[in-house]
Amino acid sequence: MSASALIKVEHVYRYYGATCALHDVSFSVGKGEVLGLLGPNGAGKSTTLQILSGNLAPSAGQVWINGIDLLDQPKAAKLGLGYLPDQPPLYRELTVDEYLGYCARLHRIAATQRRAAIDTAKQRCGLTAVGHRLIGNLSKGYQQRVGIAQAIVHAPAVVVLDEPTVGLDPLQMREIRALIRELRGEHSIILSTHILPEVQAVCDRVQIISAGKLVLNDSIDGLQRRMRVSSVILGLRHPPPLWDLQALPGVESVETVESGRFRLHYLPEQNPAEAVAEHAVRNQWGLYELSPERMSFEQVFVDITRSDPIEQSLSAEVAS
Repeated sequence: MSASALIKVEHVYRYYGATCALHDVSFSVGKGEVLGLLGPNGAGKSTTLQILSGNLAPSAGQVWINGIDLLDQPKAAKLGLGYLPDQPPLYRELTVDEYLGYCARLHRIAATQRRAAIDTAKQRCGLTAVGHRLIGNLSKGYQQRVGIAQAIVHAPAVVVLDEPTVGLDPLQMREIRALIRELRGEHSIILSTHILPEVQAVCDRVQIISAGKLVLNDSIDGLQRRMRVSSVILGLRHPPPLWDLQALPGVESVETVESGRFRLHYLPEQNPAEAVAEHAVRNQWGLYELSPERMSFEQVFVDITRSDPIEQSLSAEVAS
């Protein structure tokens, strides 16, 4: 295993009876990296997180946390893992300090180091001023901060965050995302979310699971390249016949979008924009628009996860 890989999953399968909820899933997370884990409902994300947290055994395959085999040495491996489930495990009747003290004891932090660990977690999560307050009286955003604080109080190598911004308002979401970016310096983070812009905002890499299979594993830069479509929109006040546009250098096909506007498809290495502009000016076509098209992340996600609806429905029954 690479020295920089703090979490590594190799050839993991998970069966429920005859149904395969996870099929040959392999990936790793490097030190200081934020990995976005995405997938439609029932795709296998929750199963993956349960296996990573040691709450569910894989049917086959291996998982290492900070270099320790999770199946052979579960207690030792879990010492290097912090986990925030989609429903934070908070005790609303406790103060923030009381709750984090309880979590520190669960993680067996020595009594002489406990106060410093709690103070550090509060400082990093912006909770220093609310340590004396009851958790039940805090806003949803601050409760999420407390949930993250309990996940990092023991300074784990890997932090798993399951839907950390669900139910938050836009300002609270921005604050939690800023916190995640700050945490990446000392932890490797797995972020499971349904919010696609969140992945683009805070993650270094993205993985998409669909029907139990890993269908995408790419960097954010690679994802941006996938979002570039090999087509341009052309707007002309005096358009020529379609076959004249089709004959332009680099153009593969032409379709009419509306009167005077066309979509020109081309091979990725043969962008025809310069030739189109030159011909439009020379022939007085009245060029008023020439813009490259881009797919949204949502379109990429839908295209990648589109699969057999029967297979999806079978997975949804067991993998969520």
